[in-house]
Amino acid sequence: MKKVVNIEKCFEKFNDTYSPKIVGDLNGQYVMVVRLEGDKVPWHTHEKEDEMFFVVDGILDIHEKDKNITLQTGEFYIVERGVEHRVVPRGHVKLILFEPEGISHTGKVKAEITKKKFDRLDL
Repeated sequence: MKKVVNIEKCFEKFNDTYSPKIVGDLNGQYVMVVRLEGDKVPWHTHEKEDEMFFVVDGILDIHEKDKNITLQTGEFYIVERGVEHRVVPRGHVKLILFEPEGISHTGKVKAEITKKKFDRLDL
């Protein structure tokens, strides 16, 4: 992919929540955009993958068993592999995710938001 990607234009292409959209590939990693709203993410773990959450707009709480992290617009946090966690948006949140191809969306936990496959945005 050799093109400039405008993140805001990516978000204009969809309104659904908890459904990450692939907007790029980087060394075996997906670059994805996603909208979040409501408390729907179950506690889960990724045994082999780290996850990076970058807040484009809004406020996101990341809960780990031993601490809570609050991210504001323009901040990111990496949940290390093996750490049980869940994310809770405060209102509507726009995120960029950096995750390995093939990652299980909600680890081994199946929930209403679990995706078996991620859609790719037509850029």
